Amino acid sequence: MAAPVQQPPQSSGGKRKGKAQYVQAKRARRCDGGGPRQLEPGLQGILITCNMNERKCVEEAYSLLNEYGDDMYGPEKFTDKDKQPSGSEGEDDDVEAALKKEVGDIKASTEMKLRRFQSVESGANNVVFIRTLGIEPEKLVHHILQDMYETKKKKTRVILRMLPISGTCKAFLEDMKKYAETFLEPWFKAPNKGTFQIVYKSRNNSHMNREEVIKELAGIVGSLNSENKVDLTNPQYTVVVEIIKAVCCLSVVKDYMLFRKYNLQEVVKSAKDPSQLNPKQPAQAGNGKEAKLESGDKSDRNDPAEGKNNQQVVPENNEELGQTKPRAETQVVSEGGAEPELESQVTGGSESNENDLS
Repeated sequence: MAAPVQQPPQSSGGKRKGKAQYVQAKRARRCDGGGPRQLEPGLQGILITCNMNERKCVEEAYSLLNEYGDDMYGPEKFTDKDKQPSGSEGEDDDVEAALKKEVGDIKASTEMKLRRFQSVESGANNVVFIRTLGIEPEKLVHHILQDMYETKKKKTRVILRMLPISGTCKAFLEDMKKYAETFLEPWFKAPNKGTFQIVYKSRNNSHMNREEVIKELAGIVGSLNSENKVDLTNPQYTVVVEIIKAVCCLSVVKDYMLFRKYNLQEVVKSAKDPSQLNPKQPAQAGNGKEAKLESGDKSDRNDPAEGKNNQQVVPENNEELGQTKPRAETQVVSEGGAEPELESQVTGGSESNENDLS
């Protein structure tokens, strides 16, 4: 019987690696940072949109956040690898002491891996999510924009918008209502009050109805204090709703219009008349529980990270500054014959010129 012919070994030169090798290496790198690897309920952080270069966006975000993070909170502290847990080496023979030492080493290793800023998978293209630990995202981002607004010094090239995310929950209406009732209290529950607007954006999600979400959130704000009123021209607070897949990201920010909707490319440009930022917005605040939905604003069509589902709440029974009429209009009136108290209007497309990287 003839022996089987052995195949000569194939040279690996010039041939690509298998896809599985790249996938395993990528997963291993993501595990090195510790903590969650993707956006999920329960996280705080900063949501950043970019222009087709996510890797460069992460590098710029780390540089910018570390610069201002060290300024606000001091240099980041790390656990010393060589630091030994309490106890002398003579106790190593004792099983209990050896176990305590091992647990201490594991805890020290875990703490060392949990960085102040850590990039995680956002679940959408041209969107980066930086998970934060031990800081307040809304204060840090406001500090960054305040400095850039005053100095007019451009510090990024590919980062477009930088939105703080103070809380995340499951992107289902009942979960969002339950979470928002507690989340919005620090800003809107009596005796606290203020004018507000709601901006809404959905990515890679088809089961959420934007009209229902905005109506429910506006109702919650009104139930916390009847003196909360809608004002798009110069609101005290902007409620940011960002939905990515099955995760809803919420935050309440200040100076949203002053800082050009938190756009780092626009905030460093020369100031313009606030009435020119969005000529379709009404000039006065309104109140009432009616929600008027308007679509057709295409000012952000060039931003690859923005889509068609971006809306914001604006007052209804007021004169508009521009003469352009909306393409489509639908009106949602709350049940009951009572006179409206909280009035809101949803307009599509809240971004403008976000892809200007000059």
